[in-house]
Amino acid sequence: MPHGGYAWWYIDALSDDRLHALTLIAFVGSVFSPYYARARRLGDADPLNHCAFNVALYGPRGSRWAMTERGARKVEREQSILWIGPSAMCWTGDALHVAIHEICTPLPRRLRGSIRLIPSALCDRSFALNGAGSHRWSPLAPCARIDVRLCDPAVTWSGSGYFDSNAGDAPLEDAFESWCWSRASLPDRSVVLYDFKPRESDLRSMALEFDRHGTARDLELPPVAQLPATSWRLSRQTRADSAQGVRVVRTLEDGPFYSRSQLETNLLGRRLPAIHESLSLDRFRSRWVQCLLPFRMPRMGR
Repeated sequence: MPHGGYAWWYIDALSDDRLHALTLIAFVGSVFSPYYARARRLGDADPLNHCAFNVALYGPRGSRWAMTERGARKVEREQSILWIGPSAMCWTGDALHVAIHEICTPLPRRLRGSIRLIPSALCDRSFALNGAGSHRWSPLAPCARIDVRLCDPAVTWSGSGYFDSNAGDAPLEDAFESWCWSRASLPDRSVVLYDFKPRESDLRSMALEFDRHGTARDLELPPVAQLPATSWRLSRQTRADSAQGVRVVRTLEDGPFYSRSQLETNLLGRRLPAIHESLSLDRFRSRWVQCLLPFRMPRMGR
């Protein structure tokens, strides 16, 4: 991986009763790290020295959030396993197992337990997000089931899951101004919507349907449906068959440059739950945001 580059592996999940949600991202070259951004400015941007497990848990009794950055000495990589500090993800051939042992911020509470993501099939396609192909998205398991077994807090649930990966050869904020992304699950398939604004070109969009065998099919792009801005005045939008009835069920993360939301939407002629995110990389690269980030993203050594 080149200096200044990155790779991440992303999981999101929504419980069958829609009361619980989880997002987990393992970063090598943590794209939103203020420490990695500073290292890039100083010309010492080894991605392996800026790795993190981001775990966000949401439920009726509140949420927990952890993202501690660790250096290369705390990272181990093999063909089917990635250790970052005390947490790890391991691919067994038919499922992805994740062991979580993190400390939350800003309140120092533990977040411990395990999850198991079972894909119905794997997708072998990769999509270039910019003209040069230096930023790529791979929807590894767009249709999956997930089992969440946490001991701290004591939470157990099952639901729909999703697993993908992004990788890039240069800083994300140098290539993009913003993006909106969402995924919606049906019992036998899933839909992924992607709107992103490269700095080099006009807005680009994708609408894809994945069946249980991992096969991707291009959909006709649904019209834009505007969503309410966040409390940080971050704009949000999605795409749907009709804007009528599309709503934000709850805002899971509300930050100065990023939001994650649970939606109820209209796609393929059905009412569906969806996970949605909005990202402003113009805001992320601003110095006032960079000054705020260490309060949510502590770093432990090299």
